[in-house]
Amino acid sequence: MERVMIIGSGGAGKSVLSRELGQRTGLPVHHLDTVFWKPGWEPMPKKEWGRKVAELARERVWIIDGNYSGTMDIRLKEADTIIFLDYSRWMNIYGIVKRRIVYRKRSRPDMTEGCKEKLDWEFVKWVWNFEKEKAPLLREKLKKMEEKRVYHFRSRKELKAWLAGL
Repeated sequence: MERVMIIGSGGAGKSVLSRELGQRTGLPVHHLDTVFWKPGWEPMPKKEWGRKVAELARERVWIIDGNYSGTMDIRLKEADTIIFLDYSRWMNIYGIVKRRIVYRKRSRPDMTEGCKEKLDWEFVKWVWNFEKEKAPLLREKLKKMEEKRVYHFRSRKELKAWLAGL
């Protein structure tokens, strides 16, 4: 594992896993939320965003967590390992609610300073619909990644067992 891509719904624990893998492997960790969002929840301009993700993906070693479908193919091309946290909508909803409570009125470690944790209806709907709208497309895309190491976890218990074996 030298270029590890971690994807999954909001609340699945992508950033927590990337930090854990970063500690275990020594690989540098890049949270796409930190790269994309500027203070005050200002998004990075689209052209700059694509260039930045391509630059990160060309680095020799990395762990990158986040979905951002517009740049996913850039990362898929360069990754040697892909981890898909494909959990139930209820597990992901639990994750975003817990995160909101833990980081209330402050930025979480994997988010740009000045982007206080929030939970709005649009994000809740996106997480709720991820299992039906986004996950099937990702599953199909990952089936075609024959030359890559793909880990597809359907529960935190599966992920925990895999981590214990590392």
